[in-house]
Amino acid sequence: MAIAATTWFESGDGVKLFVRQWRPDGTAKGVLHIAHGLGEHGGRYERCVRALNTRGYAVFANDHRGHGSTALTLDGLGYFADSDGWNRVVEDLRLLIKAERKEYPGLPIMLLGHSMGSFMAQDFLMRHPSLIAGCILSGSNGKDILRVSALKALAFIERLRLGKRGRSRLMHLLALNIANKEFRPTRTLFDWLSRDTAEVDRFLADPTCGFVGTTQLWFDLLQGASAPGKTENLNRIPKDMPIYIFAGCRDPVGHNCKRLERLISVYRRAGLSNVSFKFYPEGRHEMLNEINRDEVTADLIDWLEKQTRRLDAAIQPQSKAPPRFQDSVK
Repeated sequence: MAIAATTWFESGDGVKLFVRQWRPDGTAKGVLHIAHGLGEHGGRYERCVRALNTRGYAVFANDHRGHGSTALTLDGLGYFADSDGWNRVVEDLRLLIKAERKEYPGLPIMLLGHSMGSFMAQDFLMRHPSLIAGCILSGSNGKDILRVSALKALAFIERLRLGKRGRSRLMHLLALNIANKEFRPTRTLFDWLSRDTAEVDRFLADPTCGFVGTTQLWFDLLQGASAPGKTENLNRIPKDMPIYIFAGCRDPVGHNCKRLERLISVYRRAGLSNVSFKFYPEGRHEMLNEINRDEVTADLIDWLEKQTRRLDAAIQPQSKAPPRFQDSVK
């Protein structure tokens, strides 16, 4: 039985982050950090994590600011910070991953980001590539300047109207209606998450999931969603960085994978040589909670195993030299 624990991690500006830790029996061979999506928390990944533990991977998942237990109260849900919220949550990831590297020196650390967390991961790739050995994007999107700009303008107006901590039901319902429209007639506002109705109901029953976000959260999120589209930053990513992208072919966030195909093309045009992907027919937004989740989890593990073996083989002939993923950021 793998060991599960929780802890609090103090970030650079004093905010305490709630972190879940799942360690395998025996010696770990790799580490995965999960950055969850908007309106959820790290605990929702436990089923996948248990499968990872059985294959020797230690897994960490923090609740982002304004999410899950980090929010402390239900009223605190949906608010990153008074200002600079996006940069703060990305910095949280940097500090957490640095701490995990100290606990597991020499092991490859992969970053998995889902949905909102995938935009954090895309940003992280360009800011701190030396801290991770690979990146996994789930339920993501590529460059969508027009849509992001329009929503960002609306978020700015709603923030003026309601204040930073005001909760915009207009933006909430707009986002959900856009996501859900292809699945009409719908049973709930969150049918777009999964074909598994039990998973959708579990999400709805969780008081820390599906909340109405504050205007400042929307503004911060849309600010962050535009950052990965800046192509001049792509050159910061090592050309051999392993990147795995998986999604459902009916995921509205990725425009039914059309935007993800563009993202893959952008990465490849930038010279990234180790980009792979898997798209699942009829799958919706949360592939790790879909009806074929066992297949999705197995594919994820297969990719992790391949990359772990590749990294091990790469450093064996140079045992006296530090591996590429050793920390070079002070």
